[in-house]
Amino acid sequence: MAPASILKQERLLPAAAAVAILFFFIEHTLLDMGKAISLAAAAALIAVIVLASTRVAHHAEILARKVGDPYGTMILTLSAVAVEVLILAVMMRSATSPTLVRDTIYAAVMLDINGILGLAALLGGLRHGEQAYNDSSSRTYSAMILTAMGISMVVPEFVPRDRWHLYSAFTIGAMVALYALFLRMQVGTHSYFFSYSYPTTRRRNATAEAPEPADPEPGHEPAEGSAAVSVGVILVGVVIIGVLAEFMSALLNTGLEGSGAPPTLMAIIVATISAAPEILTALRAALRNRMQAVVNIALGASLSTVILTVPVMEAIALYTGQPFEMAMTPVQTVMVAITLIAVAINLNDGQTNAIEGMTHFVLFATFVMLTILGL
Repeated sequence: MAPASILKQERLLPAAAAVAILFFFIEHTLLDMGKAISLAAAAALIAVIVLASTRVAHHAEILARKVGDPYGTMILTLSAVAVEVLILAVMMRSATSPTLVRDTIYAAVMLDINGILGLAALLGGLRHGEQAYNDSSSRTYSAMILTAMGISMVVPEFVPRDRWHLYSAFTIGAMVALYALFLRMQVGTHSYFFSYSYPTTRRRNATAEAPEPADPEPGHEPAEGSAAVSVGVILVGVVIIGVLAEFMSALLNTGLEGSGAPPTLMAIIVATISAAPEILTALRAALRNRMQAVVNIALGASLSTVILTVPVMEAIALYTGQPFEMAMTPVQTVMVAITLIAVAINLNDGQTNAIEGMTHFVLFATFVMLTILGL
């Protein structure tokens, strides 16, 4: 594919790069113009970062289809987590909150399970009634999320402060072991846990709802391009997101200083940015009666956030000698416990409905309210 064609197709990334260059020259001017201008500029950067992350996610999906499993699964997972970890690492340099990592993981789990899964099951249930999926996947995801969050975000409350580095090293090993076994199971002998064979009539209906892709114009390459192009776009996109996150962090800190904003607001922003591409994908799948895709996206994203973000950030803490506060607050622990219990009850029979979706969406609304209250 010609460079000019790539630039035309990926015009969002050059535009994002241009924004990064612009903010390199005007950042200090914006910071000197007051909190309102800083907040407005930070909001604009957040929108640009979300758009750039959608292109990274798109090419990760293309690359995953090309290389197949197990590498495809690794690419999809690592690309999403890489964006989150990169933004977290950048923001930790300027943020003074030792709880940013913990709050971001907690917010991501609330957003993925209660927000994405809840809204998708609610809308899909209202449109299709009961929606089928493979309940083996939900049980596997739920058990691993509970284990990973328990090890990394509940037990640390009881670890003495002078021994945090020993437990951090253990946590890294435990998360790596869990993910290695999970990946082998997901793409190996137990891959059928994460798929569902839809009845012929449903498959035909879903196919009818999905528009056929348009043929490429004469003389143009297919939209997917080559694997090398996708790798290049992912790498360039991650670099651009990192630069934009640096400016966003500085502007956001200045804009929120002394504003009385909830302490977890920064964490929610990071979680929302990383989950943005997944939200639309999950909602489209639910409306097309593809609940298995929703379960894989929502619960898979939650598991990936915990099981991959924790060891990376713990390794950074060990390297810098500055521990993060990983133990959840009592309110956070209760919300996670209620969420996982609700998942275990709702996703144990192979079918979702609007009532089950509504229970999770109400839990997401509760999370939002608690955030507004500063809890």
